[in-house]
Amino acid sequence: MSLFHAIMLAIIEGLTEFLPVSSTGHMIIYSSLAGISGDEFTKLYTVDIQFGCILSVLVLYYRRFLRDTRTRADMAWYNALPDFAQKLVNPVSGQLDFYLKLLVAFLPAAVIGFLLNDFIDSLLENVVVVAISLVVGGVILVFIDRIIEKHAERDYDITFPEALKVGFFQCIAMIPGVSRSAATIIGGMTQGLTRQQAAEFSFFLAVPTMAAATGYKLLKTYKMLQPADYQTLLIGNVIAFIVGLMAIRGFVGFLNKYGFKVFGYYRIVVGLAILGLLAAGVKIDIL
Repeated sequence: MSLFHAIMLAIIEGLTEFLPVSSTGHMIIYSSLAGISGDEFTKLYTVDIQFGCILSVLVLYYRRFLRDTRTRADMAWYNALPDFAQKLVNPVSGQLDFYLKLLVAFLPAAVIGFLLNDFIDSLLENVVVVAISLVVGGVILVFIDRIIEKHAERDYDITFPEALKVGFFQCIAMIPGVSRSAATIIGGMTQGLTRQQAAEFSFFLAVPTMAAATGYKLLKTYKMLQPADYQTLLIGNVIAFIVGLMAIRGFVGFLNKYGFKVFGYYRIVVGLAILGLLAAGVKIDIL
């Protein structure tokens, strides 16, 4: 893979990772048109550059990850603790509440991903599954604003049961082409979150989810890396980070103003484009 293709893939990753359009589908189309082979380093690269996207979330929302912005009254688990325990965790109770909810939301994907790893891998090798998921998901997004009632912004954080339900929605994204972002945002909206609140929780949940997937992939394949590969990985992550920052900022504003319909139509076009390439006899490999 040339440096130019590595840069283009990083741009695609940064643009599409947090949008409900499926980064996998876009990687497939670009790699097929560009003639990029799906060798081991390329597969590692497309996963590793997610670190740059993770960093973009941490930078944009560092206050949420580092500072306690909630009142103790919002934390039922904290109020249930005995006095000595409350005094012990009081300085970090806000952060602890936030991270515990992320853990709860992350667990379904971790458990189901571990148990169904081989089945999920088989789906990842099927380009038709990706294309159909894009089209079906696109149709859902076209009508989702009508299906789910628009909620007013609430002044309390997501609850533990709600976080768990969003976590199960995230598991749907194990089907390639569904889009982790789309699944978790819709999951959040079904739990009473506004579009912006659901999108932001989706960003937060991406951090442990993507970090686990990326770290696992890197742990399995780092021994095959050559010295020159580290430079490519560094460049890719920097680009994914910068583009991810811009994508997140633009997406939240766009989503609040226009909703999901545009993304739905776009997904349908991308899915049909992949099916069209397959019908034309173009060899398509999943990276």
